[in-house]
Amino acid sequence: MNMPVVRPQRPEFSSGPCAKRPGWSVSTLGDAALGRSHRAAVGKAKLQEVIERHRQLLGIPDDYRIGIVPASDTGAVEMAMWTMLGERGVDLLAWESFGQTWVSDAVKQLGLSDANVVEADYGALPDLSRVAPDRDVVFTWNGTTSGVCVPDADWIAADRSGLTICDATSAVFAMDLPWDKLDVVTWSWQKVLGGEAAHGMLVLSPRAVERLESYVPPRPLPKIFRLTKGGKLIEGIFRGETINTPSMLCVEDVLDALRWAEDIGGTAALIARSKANLAAVERWVSATPWITFLAGEPTIRSSTSICLKLSDACGLTGDARTTAPKEMSKLLEAEGVAYDINGYRDAPPGLRIWGGATVETSDIEALFPWLEWAYDRVSGQAAAA
Repeated sequence: MNMPVVRPQRPEFSSGPCAKRPGWSVSTLGDAALGRSHRAAVGKAKLQEVIERHRQLLGIPDDYRIGIVPASDTGAVEMAMWTMLGERGVDLLAWESFGQTWVSDAVKQLGLSDANVVEADYGALPDLSRVAPDRDVVFTWNGTTSGVCVPDADWIAADRSGLTICDATSAVFAMDLPWDKLDVVTWSWQKVLGGEAAHGMLVLSPRAVERLESYVPPRPLPKIFRLTKGGKLIEGIFRGETINTPSMLCVEDVLDALRWAEDIGGTAALIARSKANLAAVERWVSATPWITFLAGEPTIRSSTSICLKLSDACGLTGDARTTAPKEMSKLLEAEGVAYDINGYRDAPPGLRIWGGATVETSDIEALFPWLEWAYDRVSGQAAAA
C-alpha cells in the first residue's frame, strides 16, 4: 500500500494531556497573572472565574461546592477517599487501570475492612446491580485505559444513603452527568478541555459536605487532603482559595478553553463533537476487517478514549499480533502523523485514539488511511519474517 498523501492537520491524539482546542496559540495566555500571588485580588478573581464558568457550562447545582485542588484528578479522588471513606462499607468498581488504583488505595493504603470489590475485564463493565444503596461507591464514569464507560446512572438509587464518588476525568464535558446521582465528582483540566496538567476539580453535593462535617476518619490527613477545620467545611477552598499555589499560567489556559467551549455552544456542543469523533471511528471499524473495538458493546463504548484491538481476522498470531499496535504507533509517530496512540501499558495490546471535543473529526478521518498503511507495513514485515 502506498503512503497516504493527506495528513491530519494536528497529530495530537494522546489521551492525556490531550490536544489543545482548535486555534489555540500561546498568545491566548497573554493576560495570565504571572508574577502575582494567587491570593491577590487578580489571582483570586481568575480562580473564582474558573469555578463559576465550570458551574455554568456543566449545569452544576447551586448548592454543590466546586473547588480547585492539587495533583490533578488523582489528587481530587484521593482527597475524597481519604476524608470520607470508612464511615460505612464501600463498593469499589473496577474495569481498567485507574479503577484498580482506587481499589488498591482503599484496601491496601486505607485498610478499609468493609470493602466490596466488583470487577470486570478490560472491554466490559462489572455487574452494576451489585452496588448497594446503603453503601458508598467509588467508580470511574469512563475508563480512560479501556474505552468503557457506564451507559447511564440508572443503577444508582435516588434514595441512597451512601455516597457516590465518581472519577469523571475523561467523561466530564463529553458525556451527560446526572448531578443528582453524584455526590463527589472529580476531573482535571487536561482531558476534554485540553488544558494543562496538575490541577484537579472537586465537586461536592450537600450530602458529601454533611459527611465531611460529621465524620472524622481514623487516619492522619496530609495538609493537601484537609477539607474541614474544627468540624466545618473550609469554604474558602470552594471560592478559589486553593490549598497550595496553583500555576496562574495553567489557570489562564483553562479559562481560554472554557471561553472557547462557551463560544461554540457550551457542553452540548462539546458532547456532540466527541460523539461525532466516535461515530467516524465506528464507520471505519465497520469497514475494516482487521480492527475492532476493545469494548464490544456499543452502549458502553467511550467517545473520548477510543480503544481498539486487532480482530480475529487480522491474520497475525503470537508475538506479531501482540507487538503490532506498538510498531504501528512508532511508524505513525516517525511520520508525524499520530502521536501517543499506542494502548495503555496495562491494557490489552491495541490502539487508543482520543476523541474528545478538542480533536477535529476531519483529523481522525485523515488518520484512517495512515492506520491502514501502518498495518500493511507491520503485517507485511511479520509475513516476511
